[in-house]
Amino acid sequence: AGFDILGPSDMMDGRIGYIREELDVEGFSDIGIMAYTAKYASAFYGPFRDALDSAPVDGEDIPANKKTYQMDPANKREALTEADLDSDDGADFLMVKPSLNYLDSFHLLKENSELPIAAYHVSGECAMLIAACQIGWWKYEEAMPETLLSIRRAGADAILTYFAKDYARLLKA
Repeated sequence: AGFDILGPSDMMDGRIGYIREELDVEGFSDIGIMAYTAKYASAFYGPFRDALDSAPVDGEDIPANKKTYQMDPANKREALTEADLDSDDGADFLMVKPSLNYLDSFHLLKENSELPIAAYHVSGECAMLIAACQIGWWKYEEAMPETLLSIRRAGADAILTYFAKDYARLLKA
């Protein structure tokens, strides 16, 4: 379909290995895989879930609480275990999501892995900054790049953010 990198978000054990094997068999060994290595259970996914009307609901097929399959925010060591599994399965990037409350996880993974570390700077993190700027507490042109710098400084080699276009415009100016 033309993708350069795949990022399966379900965090199922063995998913990265299966995808890597199938891509290689089909001649797509140049397609990268970004593993959702440390996808923490977080309140910061709220605006995204609201926009897609995908908030957790009770039912047989959907767990009422997505925290049942996302990582415990208090367990930093689990990120290392997941990183080892994803690396062994053939991941090309390790990703941490969300970013700001987990800067220590970026540092930990950067210190313990040869793979590039990606950050997913999620909707709630961006909305929080925008809201503070709208009420005059911060200046967007200062707070936004400072926030992204903190993620980079913690160890992220790449940042997926809703601020990408604004940051690019700011750099160009």
